[in-house]
Amino acid sequence: MLKSLFSSSIRADVLSLLLNSPDEQFYIREAATILRKNPSGVKRELDNLEKMGIVNSEKIVNLKYFQANKESPLFAELKNLITKSLGLPGALKAVLRASGAKAAVLYGPYAEGEDVSTVDLYVIGAMSSLTKELKDIERRFDIKINCTLIDEDEYKLKKKKRDANLKRLLSGKRITLIGRL
Repeated sequence: MLKSLFSSSIRADVLSLLLNSPDEQFYIREAATILRKNPSGVKRELDNLEKMGIVNSEKIVNLKYFQANKESPLFAELKNLITKSLGLPGALKAVLRASGAKAAVLYGPYAEGEDVSTVDLYVIGAMSSLTKELKDIERRFDIKINCTLIDEDEYKLKKKKRDANLKRLLSGKRITLIGRL
């Protein structure tokens, strides 16, 4: 079973997306866009995971939606394994992609390699309910996330006006999770 579970990088990405957002449903093309993968490869992996009982699907109108099967005996263990293998940046990246964020970076002491109890996260773009997922990540990694959310227009305005805080963030060391600032 383990051999078939981790047979491709697409499968690992699909598992990461679904297990880090277990309450969300994704249709094939949506998941492929979020993961930046070929839709046919994503479909194949979702179908395989469904056969293993790790993923459930539901057909709504003409789209088949997939979601992590929280009732699977492997759910908690797989979620922990994905969390450990991806680390904090990987877990955040999966959640941010699913939320529709355009760009996100970690900055401050964590990005400079210091061992800290709080990380600073800067997110640009339209967000779905991100608060619940961030709280879950805080619990899993035993860390506080100080999140700054702004929309794209506000970011462009701050950049144009050479906002001092934004300038400091851009000039300092940072870990890019998705997109570009």
